[in-house]
Amino acid sequence: MSQWQDWLHHLKSLDLEHMERTLRSYSAYGPLPGLLMPIAEALIPALPLIVIVAANANIYGLWYGFLLSWLGATMGASIVFWLARKLGRRLGGRFRRRFPKSERFFDWVEHRGFTPLFLFACFPFTPSALINIVAGLSKLPFQTFFLATLLGKSVMIFSISIVSADISNLGRQPWRIFVLITVLAVMWFLGKQLERKYAIK
Repeated sequence: MSQWQDWLHHLKSLDLEHMERTLRSYSAYGPLPGLLMPIAEALIPALPLIVIVAANANIYGLWYGFLLSWLGATMGASIVFWLARKLGRRLGGRFRRRFPKSERFFDWVEHRGFTPLFLFACFPFTPSALINIVAGLSKLPFQTFFLATLLGKSVMIFSISIVSADISNLGRQPWRIFVLITVLAVMWFLGKQLERKYAIK
């Protein structure tokens, strides 16, 4: 048990240099560590997601590193959602009865779920584990959760990746900042269009 706690404490305290060293130490497994680390972060929120994404971008390159982080983070969030839905149905009902005022929040997630989940997923400092659990306890369709998470995580992870990948050349490559702003605008617009589509349904 103490070995597990020591390992977890080590991961929590990793900076970018140490995270890159850790991932490279498992290079024999190819891109698998880069995919598994974001999944682990969804299950263990204390892990530093920003550092993991930045390390992937530096080790595997901007696009491949982004893809690994994006897929891993989305898969991890979906696993947490699924666990909360399968294991927490009774817990969700008790929670609503114990805290009647929470009913409004659950209704908001269930009926306007795409926009808040999309926006929460766009930012790296939101309590994503709690959001995934609440979404799983609600009656929100998995398709809505998955789509909002997939698109929102893409914005957040691409933003971190494009700034982190070979950061020393950022000043000589201003197009990366332009692309970042463009992606944010496009994803926001796409999210609003999809929200209207869901609202109509």
